[in-house]
Amino acid sequence: MKEGLIEQLKTQEKFFLNTVSVLTEEDSSFKPKEEMYTVAQQVAHAADTVNWFLEGAFGSAGFEMNFEKYDEKMKSFKSFDESIKYFKDEFAKGISRLEAIDDSELYTPIEGEIMTGAPKLAVVGAIADHTAHHRGSLAVYARLIGKAPKMPYGEM
Repeated sequence: MKEGLIEQLKTQEKFFLNTVSVLTEEDSSFKPKEEMYTVAQQVAHAADTVNWFLEGAFGSAGFEMNFEKYDEKMKSFKSFDESIKYFKDEFAKGISRLEAIDDSELYTPIEGEIMTGAPKLAVVGAIADHTAHHRGSLAVYARLIGKAPKMPYGEM
């Protein structure tokens, strides 16, 4: 089971990176409307949520629900290149964390405010869904600045 979950994370990382590969550092600050995340912030948000889900399910403190603090953190991301590095690093850390988890813990129920009662392994599906959501947002951003995103499912 764990190997399948790890492969799911690797696949989502590849799909995301394929889609955003048309974006560059010059696109970092683009956002369609003032109240929305920039390109750099969208990438960082997708990255940061990997740990948020894993910590929420497997950590002792549960899900961090201070979204104002979280939003301030996202505002600090200004560089597409740095956000991509952060994205890759967070997925690598997430995979390492999954590798270290005992298989029996994957089936224990989640406690707390998010996904309560679901087996802890379900957060990997949530990470995939969340990453796909932001991959789609960034594909729209790319189109709005005149770029055609790559098909996510192709080779890198």
